Parts: sequence; structure tokens; C-alpha cells
Amino acid sequence: MTREELGIVWLCGCTELDKRECAALLRAAGSPARLLDDYEKIAPSVIRSPKSGLYKERGLRLDGVEKLLRELEREDVFPITVLDEDYPEALKNIASPPLLLYGKGDRALLKERKFCIVGSRVTPPWAESLGRAISAELSSRFCIVTGLAEGGDSAAIQGALPAGRVISVLPCGLKECYPASHAGLKERIAGSGLLLSEYPLGEPVKKYSFHERNRLLAGLSEGVLVLSAGAKSGALITANCAAEFGRDVFALPYRPNEARGAGCNDLIKKGASLVTETEDILSFYGLEEAPVREERTKEKGPSLTPEEARVYEVLRDGGELHTSVLAEKAGLRVFEVAAVLSSLELKGLAVKAGGNRYSIAR
Repeated sequence: MTREELGIVWLCGCTELDKRECAALLRAAGSPARLLDDYEKIAPSVIRSPKSGLYKERGLRLDGVEKLLRELEREDVFPITVLDEDYPEALKNIASPPLLLYGKGDRALLKERKFCIVGSRVTPPWAESLGRAISAELSSRFCIVTGLAEGGDSAAIQGALPAGRVISVLPCGLKECYPASHAGLKERIAGSGLLLSEYPLGEPVKKYSFHERNRLLAGLSEGVLVLSAGAKSGALITANCAAEFGRDVFALPYRPNEARGAGCNDLIKKGASLVTETEDILSFYGLEEAPVREERTKEKGPSLTPEEARVYEVLRDGGELHTSVLAEKAGLRVFEVAAVLSSLELKGLAVKAGGNRYSIAR
């Protein structure tokens, strides 16, 4: 690690200075290395607060950065400064890119072509199923970028993780986990994909962390697909950041007045590309159909009884339906439809959407 990079690691990882103070200090110093060497001379004219009196001892500054690097090594975490050759080029083109990132997992993924998939925590089952399939198919062409939340993020991870081509960006330090219930999933990503954060190892989630994390999701990626979003969903922040950064925005369409998709429909009204299958995204970028999809289309689907075929056809044509409506349209009794739906679920062809409503597993 160069002296310049050590200066960045010290400034961002060993001090409690905020981003504006760090930027002002770097401008005044002219280089991170000079700031590391002469902080006590530069800070008083830049920082008008008691913080200017901190970190005066040069020896302690050097000890601090060496201690941090040893801790990172113990945790199998690597620092990526804005000067590092592995620092994502796309991030350099956004407003106020992070000077320092922390990574755990496959560092080589930072050089891959990237595409972001996000969705709200209450993504409906059909959208999760479709999101998993799209993520799996896109992972042959892109590294999938997402968060770690339930719902849309989890669907994106589950689709791309088998190929090991997923980057999960956290709203906290890498020693923390949010949500805590996804600790196991987080470890799987570290083992096969890549965890990424701009926060020090032990920093917990804060209210502003999600907005800052979402800007990284968009900044890392060529495009962003929103699987689900209510009118005020955090997924819309990622989409808006993508538009601001000149990235491509995609969204799944929803029925009118469906609250879980109101944000998606609004994005489409404003110019986002409508997506119903992976091919919509691949063709947008001039790419051929994903090999995973090609293999899947050759596979013979599960055999269906006449009743199963009839119910599946009604679901395919009608979208998300209540069991009573399904029974009427399929010409079956409600208890008969319930048994058929259980069988279709086991065969991976239908999913329960809650409240005795079902849709096909796309």
C-alpha cells in the first residue's frame, strides 16, 4: 500500500472527521500523504472546532493506521482506496464518491460489469420468484449488486449467489449485520461473492446509512431493476440515484392501485424500461439471451393433471387471484382448487401471495 493510500486509510478509518471535513483537509493538504505527515499543521486553518486539536502526534497517527490494517487482516477484510486500481471506475463518476471502501470476499468482482437489482421488504411472491430468475440469468453477463434486506434484495442474492457473482452493499460496518436474521446469508455471500461497505468495521446502522448505501448501489451499476416499490419505498431512492447518475432504470409492472407496486408503475410512467423477463434487459444492452435461460427453455416442465393444467392456465391469464375466483374460473370447487394449488406449489409453478391469493411462479 502506497503512502498516499495509507493517508486515506488513516483519514477515513482512524478519525471521527465527517466527509466534508475530510474533503476540506485533503484540498488544503494537496495529498493524503502530506496530510498524514503534517495534519497538526494543516488542521487548525481548516477545521473550526475542537476536532482540530485531535490527532496531533504523527507517531500515533502512524500507529493507528497500522493497527487498523492488522485488524482488517484478522477479519479477512481488505481496504480499497479511491487510488486503488481495483476501485470501481463507475463510482469515481458520482458526486462525492467514498474515498475508502471495505470489502470481504471475492475482490475480482470489483472489476466485473455490474447490474443492480433491488426491491422493497414486502415484495410479493411472484415478483420475488421472477426476480430470482432474472438475477440468475443476468449473473452470466453481470455481477449482481444489491443490499441484504428481506424481499427484493434476498431474491436477487438467491438468484446470483450460486454463480458467485453477487455484491451485497451494507448500510453498516462489515462486522455488523442488518437485518440480524440474515447473518447466515451474509456469511455465504462473503464465501462466494463480495460484501462491501463504506463504513468502519463495527459501525452500526444509522438513519442516514440507507440513503448513502443506496447511492452506492446505483453508482456501482450500469442499470437498476426495481422488483417492487411502494410510493415511499427506499428502492425508489436507488432508482432516483441511478437516474441522477445517468444509469439505466428498469421496473416490473404492477396492476393499477396495487400499493406494493405503485412506485414501480410511477417509474415506468417517468421513462423507466418495463421488464417482464430477462430478455428485456439483455436486449437493451445488445446482449444475447442468457445461457441459463437457454438451458431452462430446453428443459421439459413437470407433468400436470388436467385439473392442474386448467388452474395454471387461469393463473397465467388472470394474474394474482383469490381461491374462490380461481375455483369459479376453473370450474372446480374451492376445496378441489386448494388441493391443486398445493400440488402446483410443490412443482414450483404457483406461489401464495397471502390472503388465499395465488399467482404463477414466473
